Parts: sequence; structure tokens; C-alpha cells
Amino acid sequence: MMIEAYEAKRPAIEQRLRDFKNVYGESDEKIFEELCFCLMTPQTKAKSAAKVIDKLKEKNLLLTGSAEQLKPWMASIRFNNNKSQYIVEARKLFTNGEGGLSVKKRLEESGNPTEMRDWLVKNVKGFGLKEASHFLRNIGFGDDIAILDRHILKHLVRNEVIPETPKSLTEKKYLEIEEKMKRFASQAGIPMAHLDLVWWSEETGEIFK
Repeated sequence: MMIEAYEAKRPAIEQRLRDFKNVYGESDEKIFEELCFCLMTPQTKAKSAAKVIDKLKEKNLLLTGSAEQLKPWMASIRFNNNKSQYIVEARKLFTNGEGGLSVKKRLEESGNPTEMRDWLVKNVKGFGLKEASHFLRNIGFGDDIAILDRHILKHLVRNEVIPETPKSLTEKKYLEIEEKMKRFASQAGIPMAHLDLVWWSEETGEIFK
């Protein structure tokens, strides 16, 4: 069943992953948009977060607005008070000495995608392993890292990769489950980034981000 679903969706999945990789060739401002999107998504639907990003761009606030200016436009985002502050702090983190953004340079200085993720978790307020993984996948670095949201965990239980959905995900538990997902994906002959989108689309009905 899973293999059939994958084969049916494979062309769309491969195109979506190409789209993600192409994002990294765009401006630092575009990369920062993806980072802000991933800051908004915890406990908020991805489509809602994407609409808010578009609105903040339209109002010229994403790159310049204070937390107080951002917050009214983030009413559909859970914990918008905290998340508006996270965006402002992330902007400061990635602002270079000339007043522009240097997201890609900071990431590349961190090392490989796993090291990038570690750096993001340590330095970007509001990012845990899941959010950092989500961001890296959305800019083309998701081949070997897992986005362990509730949809993916549910499918890992269903496929007996893990016995149950953990009540909480410590860093140690996250990395343990990620390794199990890697092994399962390898055995199934489905790249892990592809498997993520197969399962996510089964839950949401579409291949989004």
C-alpha cells in the first residue's frame, strides 16, 4: 500500500524536492522567509503560516517590522506573541555588518546539514530539531534529516517503526527515532525525504511544504 502510494505520487514529490533545492539559489531574503515560515508552523497549519508570510511581505514588515508591528497580522498563528518576537530576534541574528541578511553564509559556516541543524537549534530562538529540520528541508538540505511532526510519528507507529507516539521528544529521543526512520526508509527503498512527503500528503491531502 505504501509503495503504491509512493509510486503514484513520486513525480510530484520529486518536483517538490527540486523546488526546495532551487530555493537555496534565491536571495537571502527568500531563505529568511522560509525560516520565518518554519518558526510559525508549530501548532499552526502550514497553509495559515504561508498566508501570514505573504501578508507580512505585502505590508513590508517581515524584514523591518518590530514584534508589536508584526503581531496584529499574526492573529491566526498560535502563540503569535512569542513568534513575532522570534522573527525579530532571528532577523537580528542573520543581519550582517552592512545591514543586509547573510543566512546562507551563516549556514555554510556551520558545516554539513546535521551541523547546520545543531547550529540553528542552539542559535535560533523558537527552533527545536523538528523546526530546524523543516527549514533545512524547505531550502534543499533535507535528504538525511527527519521532520518528526505528529503526522510522521503516527505513520512510524502504524508501520511498527516505533511502538507508540512519544509523549515528548527530547533531543536524544528525536535522534533515536530519526535513525529508525532512516533504516525503515532504506529497507523500503524510498529516500527519507520522499517518505516524509508521502506520509505528510496522506494526512493533509496535498504535497505542500
